[in-house]
Parts: sequence; structure tokens; C-alpha cells
Amino acid sequence: MFAKNFVVDPRHIDFQGVVDGLYYPFYMEWTRHAFLKEALGISIEEAFTQGQVFIVLEYSLRFRKSLRKGDTMQVTCELKKHDKRNRVNFVQQIKVEDVVYAEAVFVGACFINNRPFVPDSIASALA
Repeated sequence: MFAKNFVVDPRHIDFQGVVDGLYYPFYMEWTRHAFLKEALGISIEEAFTQGQVFIVLEYSLRFRKSLRKGDTMQVTCELKKHDKRNRVNFVQQIKVEDVVYAEAVFVGACFINNRPFVPDSIASALA
């Protein structure tokens, strides 16, 4: 399973002393982009110049524990098949010392000429 480590950015702490909930998806996004590039060889910026647009269509996020100032987190990412063949699920977790703090499923798709498709490297990873 692909993973990236981050230390909580102190600017993400709210008045309660915990990470504001809106930042959890950002840590997951940074990990998804790294997963695509480092594990699958897909640069979404380069793909965009070739007319391919990678987007998140929807996501569900479940908070289990609050991240706090100074926490070092591991954010994971793995691919799972989606019910629709032209979409893919990115299953992600945020963990601190192997304890799950948040988990999410992001449904993604890639479009070229306004038509959805699954790039070969993603299809191969799902097989």
C-alpha cells in the first residue's frame, strides 16, 4: 500500500487545538497525486497538457479521531474497482502510530474529449 508521511501544519490548527476538518482532504489529495506519479507514473499536470483531465467526482470521509499540533501522520492510498468501469475508487486513511484517525473513499475519473476512461496504468494496477 502506498503511503506518505506528513507532520501537522500548525496553520491547520483551529481554535479548539485540533486540525480543522477541511484540511484532512488536502493531506489525502497530496497523497493521491503522489501515488499517481510515484507508483503509477502518471503526472496529472503533464496529462492535462495532453488533454486528459483527472477529477474527483465524489467522496465520503469519516473522522475517527482528531489530529493535533505536532502529530506525524501516515496517509495511505490504494486503488479499488468501482461499480462503473470508467471510474476508480481511491481508498485512503490517515493514521497516527497505526491508529486510524480518518478514512475516505474518493471516486475518480479521467476524461479526454469529455469522455471518461481509465488510463492503462490504472487499469493494470486494478487487474
